[in-house]
Amino acid sequence: MGTEINQRKTEHIRLCLTENVEGVNKTTGLEGIAFIHNALPEINFADIDIHTEFLNKELKAPFLVSSMTGGSELATEININLAKAAEEKGWAIALGSTRALLESDAHKDSFLIRKHAPTVPLIANLGAVQLNYGYGAEECQRIVDLTEADSLVLHLNSLQEVVQDGGDLNFDQLLFKIEKVCQSVTFPVGAKEVGFGIDGTVAEKLFTAGVSYIDVAGAGGTSWSQVEKLRTQDPLREAAAEAFNAWGIPTKDCIVSVRNHLPSIPVVASGGMKTGLDAAKAITIGANVIGFARQLLQAATESPESVMETMEQIEFELKMAMFGIGAKSLEQLKNTNRLTIMGKSLLDENS
Repeated sequence: MGTEINQRKTEHIRLCLTENVEGVNKTTGLEGIAFIHNALPEINFADIDIHTEFLNKELKAPFLVSSMTGGSELATEININLAKAAEEKGWAIALGSTRALLESDAHKDSFLIRKHAPTVPLIANLGAVQLNYGYGAEECQRIVDLTEADSLVLHLNSLQEVVQDGGDLNFDQLLFKIEKVCQSVTFPVGAKEVGFGIDGTVAEKLFTAGVSYIDVAGAGGTSWSQVEKLRTQDPLREAAAEAFNAWGIPTKDCIVSVRNHLPSIPVVASGGMKTGLDAAKAITIGANVIGFARQLLQAATESPESVMETMEQIEFELKMAMFGIGAKSLEQLKNTNRLTIMGKSLLDENS
């Protein structure tokens, strides 16, 4: 079992680096949002402050290195480079699924990155479906203890598991089991999708069960049914994945829906995030932290410095968007009316 997981993780990385694994004709929806330029911003660019808090720790920027990988030799190099960069830039960082950490002795170092990122929020990660396959609060606690993480996020990846050869398909009664974990452990538990999105109705159920934050992981970026389509040996699954290549809730719609149902829960916006301008738009509609994954992956195969260059670009673009509308803080960005959404100006409504 361990070797099979390790091999699968390597294949996932290589496919995400070399193949087109995005959904077809599917976008984040953020292109429907535009900022209204402020020719007189009345602020000093140097005074723009993008500090925030997440999981009771300070972030220098409202950004998360999203869950990507772990459990292979290539993943070890990638995660160490990501961790060093995240520590330097003050970003939160999430691990790929840590199931391999408990089931295989190989490549444990790919998950044990706390020494490279001692101060930033670190999130361990497990497929929620494993709660129907022998995992419970005890295993979740072990994962967090081993990784020295601040939190565990449970990922919901039903469509990926269907296409994956030998996928785990029993998603029955998971909410009850998630609730039991949340009640039993000593750390905050989050929930995330893997690129098909979480809407407000589902988020509300998860919140009621005790989940502390929601990572919407909407459609518009990497589609894991597309990734698994390239791996499967089963013609039936391959054809089915092709039929579902536009499946999922756009990231923008997820953020709006979750925020409408849960006005105060921390929302991580991931799924197709490419620029700091994307991040600025997501923040204005209710996101607290923005997750970047594949945008950082190529740089992470090179060095921490390469990752930091990409991070600096994203941070600069966020500040540039804030400068363009005259917002000096993330709070001002969240509350701006200098927006058009689907062509409708909020500025005119409030003038």
